[in-house]
Amino acid sequence: MAMYRNMVTSLLEHGRIETTDAKAKEVRRIAERMITLGKRGTLHARRRALRVIRSRDVAARVFGDLADRFRERAGGYTRVLKVRQRVGDAAPLSILELVDGQGGAGEAAAGKGPRTGAKAKSPAERKAAKESAGAKGRKAAAGDAGSRKATGTGGRGKGGDDARKAKAPRKAGRSSKGA
Repeated sequence: MAMYRNMVTSLLEHGRIETTDAKAKEVRRIAERMITLGKRGTLHARRRALRVIRSRDVAARVFGDLADRFRERAGGYTRVLKVRQRVGDAAPLSILELVDGQGGAGEAAAGKGPRTGAKAKSPAERKAAKESAGAKGRKAAAGDAGSRKATGTGGRGKGGDDARKAKAPRKAGRSSKGA
């Protein structure tokens, strides 16, 4: 529980943390509960939040800035973005972040907004590009099939059926696999 308290405090202080998927999902539950307590704003809610949040400055931020930011939102204050796998143990890592109160800038930063700098193609241009890519793919496949026939392997790797060795018949007698 101490590690989760530290992670919740860091998330609420910085707005974003990177951790494993499992920890991110657990910390998300606790952090959203703290923001809900901040929206209530009562003395009892503040005391309950201070049981988890380790810094009074962060608690003041939760009950001030974050409570106002998420006043109209009914839950879903955080987002988990699956990022990569850790190098040492291949654990799946995620970024846990607070969403934007209005839902605009945070999603564009996460890559879910419209692409900038990309030229929009008309349907005719898309169709022409698709046909030319299909024609190139068919030509490459036809050339590849011809080369397989010329080698006589039939596409089965080294040597095909001709290169397989005949197995020697087994000797009769005692087996080495137990009696």
